[in-house]
Amino acid sequence: MVLDNLGSSLRGTLDNLRGKSRISEEDVEGVVKEIQRSLIQADVDIALVQDLSDSIKGRALEEEPPAGTSARDWVLRIVYEELVELLGESTELPLEEQTILLAGLYGSGKTTTAAKMAWWFSKKGLRPAVIQTDTDRPGAYDQSKQMAENAEVDFYGDPDEDDPVKIATDGLEATADADVRIVDTAGRDGLNEDLIDQIERIEAAVNPDRNLLVLDAAMGQSARDQARDFEDAIGINGVAITKLDGTAKGGGALAAVDQTDSTIAFLGTGETVKDIERFESSSFVSRLLGMGDIEQLAERVERAMEEAQEEDEEWDPEDMLEGQFTLRDMKKQMDAMNRMGPLDQVMDMIPGMGGGMMDQLPDDAMDMTEERMRDFEVIMDSMTDDELENPRTIGASRTKRIARGSGKPEERIRELLQQHKMMDQTLQQFQGMGDADMERMMQQMQQQGGGPGMGGMGGGGGNPFN
Repeated sequence: MVLDNLGSSLRGTLDNLRGKSRISEEDVEGVVKEIQRSLIQADVDIALVQDLSDSIKGRALEEEPPAGTSARDWVLRIVYEELVELLGESTELPLEEQTILLAGLYGSGKTTTAAKMAWWFSKKGLRPAVIQTDTDRPGAYDQSKQMAENAEVDFYGDPDEDDPVKIATDGLEATADADVRIVDTAGRDGLNEDLIDQIERIEAAVNPDRNLLVLDAAMGQSARDQARDFEDAIGINGVAITKLDGTAKGGGALAAVDQTDSTIAFLGTGETVKDIERFESSSFVSRLLGMGDIEQLAERVERAMEEAQEEDEEWDPEDMLEGQFTLRDMKKQMDAMNRMGPLDQVMDMIPGMGGGMMDQLPDDAMDMTEERMRDFEVIMDSMTDDELENPRTIGASRTKRIARGSGKPEERIRELLQQHKMMDQTLQQFQGMGDADMERMMQQMQQQGGGPGMGGMGGGGGNPFN
């Protein structure tokens, strides 16, 4: 997850209150001190940290917690609400026809963000197009075109044209059938008159519905000044923060943007076109504090299952709840999981499964799990159709043959068969359940932070504010 160190530190601080029914002033002082340290390490402005910690301290000592609420859950609620307030609301971004202009300096990630945003809109049922107007940076056209192809969206650019304004106007005409046009512009090392003039001319030509500024998360607190400079120069309606997957300064960038008149629209969390998410402060802080993000998880699951079905129209995931659960079904499930993104990101979205529990796992735990899943896929590729449909037919001789064909040890094949057996037993518990029974089980799983088939990995958790 983004800002792992900040999240881990905050969770560790709050866990010091476990088991306490009442909270003393000394407890609050200790928690606030650790929160200050965590936020300053994440490059959040010191004055802002002081204001935030004063609010947390005042509320924790002066407000009366609801009956039956533990000290930890009460302080957790206060920290959650104050962080959500600090980060502010999301940029308004309706799902309708519109033209979006992207601005930013060299290296901010505009070209990648344009393709990511286009992919995001396409998954919302709209037809997007990317228009590349950067005539200054060598390779901008080729990179943008490749990224658009990866995102499977329309693209327009003209490597032989030197006038970015003409490219923009020609691009609007060429992509007239698109619902959302995303116009990518050139950058500079700094915001100078040449860049301002170029963006203003492009803006006048395309008349965008909104201007979004793209900022590198590594800028930290200086993101505030850059956001203000661009706002004064061309006016911006929102910000996309990129590269949040690899910087300790992300907290500073997030907090700094909200100290301007801007809001945050998107977060870039990786290198592929799918590594983008709509910024919602409540969901972001919820994951940061280890409380999960059911809405984001449900969206990824639905999208992944739809993509898996598109590739194999004969496979229907609902069949798993009615008939026999085969290795072919398991393979499709694993394929869908791969489409959801890195495993650690997915785990962070599950209440009780991310956050504190992830902190307790070895650093390479997720890598080892993903490696094991890749091994399983290679093994299943070496099986016959009959073996995939009837895994009980796989005995010692077939195991040896599959091991030779896949290049994997026999022990790994037995692990796969055991994993399939456990998943089959779990699904059998769901078969024949009515809606009321299913709802009760899901509530129990959320309260316990896990459920059957999770291998005992679930811990306490869930959102204490429901």
